[in-house]
Amino acid sequence: MSLSCNQLLEKHRQLWHEATVHPFLTQCQQGTIKAEQFNTWLVQDYQFVLEFTRMLARIVAIAPQSDFDILLSGLSAIKDELNWFQAKASERSLYLDVPKQPTCAEYCDYMHSLALSPYPVQSTALWGIEFAYNQGWQLPGTMPAPYSEFADRWGNPGFTEYVKQLERLADISLETASETIQEQAEEAFVTVAKLEKDFWQMAFNSAQ
Repeated sequence: MSLSCNQLLEKHRQLWHEATVHPFLTQCQQGTIKAEQFNTWLVQDYQFVLEFTRMLARIVAIAPQSDFDILLSGLSAIKDELNWFQAKASERSLYLDVPKQPTCAEYCDYMHSLALSPYPVQSTALWGIEFAYNQGWQLPGTMPAPYSEFADRWGNPGFTEYVKQLERLADISLETASETIQEQAEEAFVTVAKLEKDFWQMAFNSAQ
């Protein structure tokens, strides 16, 4: 049995579509998203990124040395991203030290649970998480201010190239993985896709 990231995208095409195409993102592009919806996303995504930072650090701890350059480049960029979130929240007079909503908590708990998984599984999940944002913020098309800044953060050429590098790392790790581990990696991809969809919906529902 062979498995690659591209095969996962093909096999779970509808699920991936739901993870990356959502009314929340469409309304950002249209400039019609409500402030309460966007602010909910921003604050909860900051909470997500805190746990994502820990997840990425744990992946580095078990990764082969050949993967260090790419993974460490992502980890070093997280500090800037956290500072950026804090600046955006300050601009909107938002408090970031708030409880996680259930959907965010579920996602963070899942990322924490991946610490017990083999590297190919964690590598696949990492790629899926980053690729979901890369596509989600690009697919709607050019966004108006102030959402253009958010779209550029995850849709810019540099981040797109980073995601491609993560895909390559995941593919290499999956090549020699056992069938059981490949099945676990597929389960991780599916879980990430579902949680991404739920995260957008969480923010979208906040104004209803």
